[in-house]
This record gives sequence, C-alpha cells and structure tokens, in this order.
Amino acid sequence: MAASTPAHNMALDKGHDNFVEEKDVGGTDPTRFLSESHKSYLIARHGTIDLDPTPSMDPADPYNWPAWKKVTNLSLVAFHACMGTFTAAAIICAYEDIALDVGVSLQRVSYLTSLQIAILGGAPLFWKPLSTRYGRRPIFLLSLILSCVCNIGCAKSSDYASMAACRALVAFFISPAMAIGSGVVTETFFRHERARYMGVWTVMVTLGVPVGPFIFGFVAQRVGYRWIYWILAITNAVQFFLYIFFGPETRYIGADVQAESSAFKREYTSFRRIDSTPFKMSEFIHPLTLFTNIPVLLATIAYSMVFLFASVMNSVEVPQLLQVKFELNAQQLGLQFLGLIIGSLLGEQLGGVMSDMWMNRRARSIGRKPEPEFRLWLSYIGFLLTIAGMVVFLVCTEQASVGKWSVKPVVGTAIAAFGNQVVTTVLTTYAVDTYPQDAGSVGVFINFVRSTWGFIGPFWFTDLFDSVGLAKSSGVVTAMIMVASFFPTVLMHWKGSKWYTKD
Repeated sequence: MAASTPAHNMALDKGHDNFVEEKDVGGTDPTRFLSESHKSYLIARHGTIDLDPTPSMDPADPYNWPAWKKVTNLSLVAFHACMGTFTAAAIICAYEDIALDVGVSLQRVSYLTSLQIAILGGAPLFWKPLSTRYGRRPIFLLSLILSCVCNIGCAKSSDYASMAACRALVAFFISPAMAIGSGVVTETFFRHERARYMGVWTVMVTLGVPVGPFIFGFVAQRVGYRWIYWILAITNAVQFFLYIFFGPETRYIGADVQAESSAFKREYTSFRRIDSTPFKMSEFIHPLTLFTNIPVLLATIAYSMVFLFASVMNSVEVPQLLQVKFELNAQQLGLQFLGLIIGSLLGEQLGGVMSDMWMNRRARSIGRKPEPEFRLWLSYIGFLLTIAGMVVFLVCTEQASVGKWSVKPVVGTAIAAFGNQVVTTVLTTYAVDTYPQDAGSVGVFINFVRSTWGFIGPFWFTDLFDSVGLAKSSGVVTAMIMVASFFPTVLMHWKGSKWYTKD
C-alpha cells in the first residue's frame, strides 16, 4: 500500500460519500509526493500517472478496476435508477383499465403516478446516510428485493387504497439509485470521463419515463394491466440476482490503510458497517443544505425547469391530449412515447460523449484542466432545442384534426427530449464538478428538487391549457425556461468559478 497522507491528491473524508480532492496549490504537480512504487503501480495499471483523482495502490479501489467491471457495475446502477421513473410511468397507458377495475375516477388513478414521483424525490434523503455507513451494495440489494415484494402487492391489490399503499412503498424502496448514482459515477470514473458515464446514469433516469408506457401499452392491451406489476416484480428479482454477482461495492474508504481481507471479499461478500462514524439526524437533511451552494442550486433549478416541460409535461399530457384527439387505444398510445425515447438517446451523445470531448480538447489547448463553466456552452443548445420542441408539440397538437393522427406532435416531443437530455447531463456533471467532495448529496439534492417540481406541475398544466390554450401555452413555457434556466446559466458562466472557489 502507499504511504499515508500526501501520497495522494485525495484526503479521506468519512463524513461524505467520496474523497475530498486536495487543491493543487500554486499549479504544482499533484503527483509530486507519490513514491516510485506507487508511480510504477499506476503506470502498470492505467498506463499513466496523470489521473484525477489519483488512485491508491489497492486493487479494491474502484478507480483501479478494469473498464469492463466499472461499466458492468454502472449499467446495473443506471438500470436500477431507470426503474424508479419506469415504475412510476408504467401504468400511464392503463389508467382507464385501472379506473374501471377498482371503481375510481381517472383523476384519482393518475395520483398513483404523482404519488410515486413525490416519494422518489424525498426518499433518497433517508437512503443516502445509510449507503454512506453500510455501502452502496447492501442498500441496492435491499432496495431491489423489497421493491419486488411491493410490486407483487400491487398485482394482488383488490382496491384503490391498497394499490396506492403498495405503489408508495415501491417508490420508497426503488429510489436509492436515482440519487446515489451520481456518487457511484464519481467514486468509479476519473474526472476526464465523468460526463460520459454520468450521462449513462442520467439518460436511464430520463428514459424510464417514456419507456414505461411505451412497453406496457402492449401489455395492458393484450394481457391486462395487472401483468404490468408482475413484470415489474420479475424485473426487480432479476436485477437482484445480477447485482449479487456483478455489482461490487464502490464506497471505498480504505486508502492508505493496510487491508486485512482480499479485494474480492471487500467488494462482494462484506455486509458489515464500513464507516464507523456515528449517525447524526442532520445527515438525513444534509443534501438540502445545498440550497446555500449557489452553483449547485442554479444548475439544479435550470435543469428542473427543463425537466418539468420536456419530460413531465410531455409524458403526462400525451395521454390526456393525444389519446383523446387521435382516439388511440392503450397500445397506440404507448407508441406516441417513441419520440421521447429517440430524442433522449440522441441528446445523450451531445451531453455525454461530446461533452467530455469538448472539455478534453479545451484542456489540450490551454495545457491544464478547464474550468467547469466551459462545459456550460453546450447547455445553451439544450435550452433552445427544448423550447423549439415544446413549441412544436403544443402548437401542432392544437392544430391537428380530431381523429386524424399526425406525427408532428411526436416530432416536437423528440426535439424537446433531445434538448432535455443535453441539459440533464451537462448541468448534473457541472454541479458534481463544482462540488466533487460530496457528489452523492448533489445527486440527492437534484433529484429532490426535480421530483418535487415535477410532482407539482401536473396540477397546473390543465389550468394553463384551459386559460390560454395549447398553442399560446408555448409562450409561457418559453418564458419560464428563459427566466429559470437560460439566464441563470449565463450567470453561472460569468460568476460560477468565484462562488465555489470561495467555499
């Protein structure tokens, strides 16, 4: 193992999810204190010592894992995160069937989705401190098995109240990966590749919303809506077993400490408490203290407003607007979400892979790491495309003829989804880059604000449409995105580095 203290450019901070990156004072080489054996280890393992952060000499350190292992673990975590929004949106195409079966109105059935969105935003506040003490792996495994049980409860529910209770429990148990995922990415991947892999996690969270009704429209139409819950339960069970074999622990606090057990045991078979720091009640609300962190707050607000319209409005209003106007059945309604899926996947190429290329090219041109604000240039593309897509969706929906299907509104949702995904990855990565020492809290905070704002939206969307009309509502959407997203991002671009370097 490496010697203690300055041998790394990271200092252990057991009160947080990650390692605090030591500041490179005076622009000196951050690897200057590394021993020759440590340098040799890094070159043999990574081919270079120019790494940020600098890994330890421990094979259990996630930064030292081979690429296939990192990607496999991230895939499981990202899919787990996807299941949060996927489960919430899964029943959208079956609202009418559920209403008839349990004897309630369509409006009350829609609360089964709204309820989950609200819980998905708040529940990670409970899970994050537990994952800090016991590790990510035990929390993810517990999350999946309990979600499986509660989805079975949904499938067996005979009335609205019991179904709502089970849905609430599913949302509570499935939520950890939606927020802790940012911490997992930061704990596993180096800074120069962070946006690419952060994008994998963010795009899966985004895709859960349209993919749910897209898939389950076929299920509801052909075998009945209760099979939606059975399939969700089966999926959770499969995830559980896959994670047992392919999901190692990423919460690593063993830097500079001689390990008493093998890397395999620490990564896969250890379920003991890995951080002995006593719990404090303040930890359960600690992510909310980021309301005082101006760069993280502004990035979160800017993203949440775009998410509200490009993801929540487009998803919730597709059944209420397009199903009625085009007289669609459940299967046909599910197909209308294809635009959101395609747009999100294409948008991630710009927000993730090209975002890292953008930053790395800048680093080569100036001979040092660029400021995180340089990444924000790409977000403006996302804002403008989101506005354009929402205008197309709302205007073309109003102009479409009743009973005559048109692809134009779906194209609008695709354009908006493209912009939303660019904004999602760029601003999430920016927030983590400005506060890397507690990336897990950043993810929880973003998820809380996004989900809360997304939960409130459907309650005033209908009133907006009734008051000003669909086409004119696009003007309101444009104004809100410009005020809450575009201009604050310009402000971050201008002043951001001064705000977080003072902390």
